Amino acid sequence: MIKLKNVQVKVGNFNLEQINLVVSKGEYTVILGPTGAGKTVLLESIAGLHNVYQGKILLDGKDVTNTVPEERGASIVYQDYTLFPHLTVKENIVFGLKVRHMARPKITEALESICGIFEIQLLLKRLPGTLSGGERQRVALARALITKPEILLLDEPLSALDAESREGVRSLLKNTQQKLGITTLHVTHDFEEAMSLANNIVVINGGKIVQIGKPTEIFYHPSSEFVARFTMARNIFAGKIVHQDAPRIIFQYNGIEISVLSDKTAAQHAVIRPEMIQVTLEKPMATPNTFPGTVKSIVDRGANILLTIDCLPEFECLLPRKQFENMTLSTGKQVYINFLPSSVHLI
Repeated sequence: MIKLKNVQVKVGNFNLEQINLVVSKGEYTVILGPTGAGKTVLLESIAGLHNVYQGKILLDGKDVTNTVPEERGASIVYQDYTLFPHLTVKENIVFGLKVRHMARPKITEALESICGIFEIQLLLKRLPGTLSGGERQRVALARALITKPEILLLDEPLSALDAESREGVRSLLKNTQQKLGITTLHVTHDFEEAMSLANNIVVINGGKIVQIGKPTEIFYHPSSEFVARFTMARNIFAGKIVHQDAPRIIFQYNGIEISVLSDKTAAQHAVIRPEMIQVTLEKPMATPNTFPGTVKSIVDRGANILLTIDCLPEFECLLPRKQFENMTLSTGKQVYINFLPSSVHLI
């Protein structure tokens, strides 16, 4: 378990401010935020690499605020792997056990076990420079976990990998964490990565935690305009509530009235994720939130197509490629968009 109470840290001109966070034992929590938000500083503070000038850090109930890193029971893995280039894979992995003066038979047993988990038995005699990015990350994870830490700290562990390797290591991370039940804190700026791995997500910006919640809560119920924009909600409209007959609300933006299902009595923004908007060639019958528009732009995203539909205002919509191709859409084409009142989130 990780617990931070009113933690403040200064690193140069950057401050972490009043960080309060609880990560339950065995939980996989992702710290999500833009570059420069303080994600790595927070991770390194938990590892003991930065001094805390106010507040407390507790790991498994023990106050480690002033404890040296090697006595915290935490292992940290960085995006650049930090493997010793002059040591073989085997020597890298068992390094921590040798420092702890573990008996050779125990080292051999631990090595066999961890190599089985990460499927790196055939790499043991090789040097890090001869490995692929995915292989180096597997070795770095094996080195971190062979010492059986209570806490695993991951600093953007997938960012340096190609798409195929990233998918493989991501699955490996999730399966290994579930198998070992190790408390994990994972830093990233990639919201798809966070969505696929996390039990809980912590959104940080400017050295402050701005929202904590389950992945679906963060992505579909952002607490602020910043969180909505960072998670690529895209359709964020500033306006006001003009009619309320709970739970039905009419939110007005730029002359357009949007029907919403919500218990909120005040709001400044309406948020609709692009994947929640339907695009049709014919006007749907008796469907709320239906607006005519014109296809303004088309962006190919591989499996999906991002459309900008000019309805005064503009809406961004995400369509599966198959649907897009069946509709033979092109710029300038007249279409209709519609979305359910329950798909609108007010902030």
